[in-house]
Amino acid sequence: MKYAFLLLSFLTLASVATADTTLISNINGYTLNSDRQLLRFSALQFTDDSIDRTFTATDTLPDGADQTIDGAGQTLITGLIDAHGHILNYGRFLLQVDLVGSTTEQEAAQRVAAFEAANGELEWVQGRGWNQVLWDSNSFPTAAILDAVVSHKPVWLRRIDGHAGWANTAAMELAGVTRDSQDPTGGQIMRDANGDATGVFIDTAMGYISSQLPSATIEEQKIALHTSMSRLAEFGLTSVHDAGASSQTIAAYKQLAQDGPLPIRANVMIAASDPLYQDRLDEGHFRSEDDTLNINSVKVVGDGALGSRGAALIEEYSDEPGNHGLLRYDDERMEFLMRVAMNSGFQVNTHAIGDDANMKVLDNYERLILETDSGAMRHRVEHAQILRYEDILRFAELGVIPSMQATHATSDKNMAQDRLGETRIQGAYAWRKLMESGARIANGSDFPVESPNPFWGLHASVTRQDQNNDPPGGWFPEESMTLEEAFASFTIDAAYAGHQENLLGTLEPGKKADFIIIDRDIFESPASELWQTQVQETWVNGRKITD
Repeated sequence: MKYAFLLLSFLTLASVATADTTLISNINGYTLNSDRQLLRFSALQFTDDSIDRTFTATDTLPDGADQTIDGAGQTLITGLIDAHGHILNYGRFLLQVDLVGSTTEQEAAQRVAAFEAANGELEWVQGRGWNQVLWDSNSFPTAAILDAVVSHKPVWLRRIDGHAGWANTAAMELAGVTRDSQDPTGGQIMRDANGDATGVFIDTAMGYISSQLPSATIEEQKIALHTSMSRLAEFGLTSVHDAGASSQTIAAYKQLAQDGPLPIRANVMIAASDPLYQDRLDEGHFRSEDDTLNINSVKVVGDGALGSRGAALIEEYSDEPGNHGLLRYDDERMEFLMRVAMNSGFQVNTHAIGDDANMKVLDNYERLILETDSGAMRHRVEHAQILRYEDILRFAELGVIPSMQATHATSDKNMAQDRLGETRIQGAYAWRKLMESGARIANGSDFPVESPNPFWGLHASVTRQDQNNDPPGGWFPEESMTLEEAFASFTIDAAYAGHQENLLGTLEPGKKADFIIIDRDIFESPASELWQTQVQETWVNGRKITD
């Protein structure tokens, strides 16, 4: 693998030395300009990794390109950017038990059994993707169901949102979990009527089990990262903001970047939970020569997720009286994590789903931005999912970016109103209210919580429907985006959220040659079919990555 990376790096450097110019003609092209207006073009020219210009049908095409490609009338658009994903976790997801779409606990357990039978050499069975809300029981699973299929080795399965885990008895015994084990701050051990652990651990309580997992080596992480980015390119993603990486993962990224260009661009956030967080901040920003790896931000986690009732709410859950969710840190610790990053010149991106978490994060931002004079860093709220009306207005006022994920709305629509009730739901997934207040939304998926397919996100943004076109007319359709707005949120606005709008997000002269060729004209196709779009080719830095 290393040899392949070195060879690719050498070929790329050789290409730069000869300044190759490529002209792709006969295309149905779309991009935005810096004013976020949609432009149409019929040819694209780039030299090495940078755009020279686009041409309309009335322009005379230049002669002398080193390579001329007939686009055969296909649609070419700016490369899409996912402003919030988890690259390593997605790579691991591709290499573990896939529980997405399981309809019962028993089906999930059978997938575990089949995986273990095919991979018996593994010390642990790990997986991800279960979602009890989609099961007939609508209840959290138990260790007993897993024990019936795998009892001789530990099993650990993360919920689809990553905020809960499901363990078998062997895993709990290895972790020393007993009736006397205490709920940690920001977490919960689910218990039965006798007080015994059932096998489900919420948020920070997952540490009981995850702390027992064998540590992945840097080489194993490199394999997972490269596997992940290569698959993401197939979906038409040319850049991803990786929402929280440990010191070891950052080291793996840097080794991959040194060996050769990353398959796609990674804008990596330092995980504030990392034991060496301060050391990473002291190293300052990082930017690879080819701009495929960039590190200038941090990720702080404020609360849990709505599906597992871990999102921190001001008032109790409508479907679980007495439960207000979970905050991951006390006020003093959260303020410290933010302040030290701002003082080090880093953008702070804080996960906040519940209205209480969002309020507290914005309160901290309002105070600390003034204290540290860091407004220009464009601090972000990751998810910004449930908001009070007065907090919706604060994003634009503070210059804070809501980094949101459209498919969360269409995935959560079956349970969100049960969790929040009739009033709070009006401030949930409130894209239109945020945009009308002047906020600039960076869109993404939160993969592997959701599919990384950005066309699913574009579809959800515009229709507020799932892929069965439910509900009719859309779920709270007044919050939907236009297609142009959604396209901007996955391109220029996502680039802006990563301080890369001068490099990425449009196909203007001087920007990077990141683009994709797709099987349909999304601006002329029915909105209901957007999610069906297929990617034919993905280009990053003027190199074809997939076809």
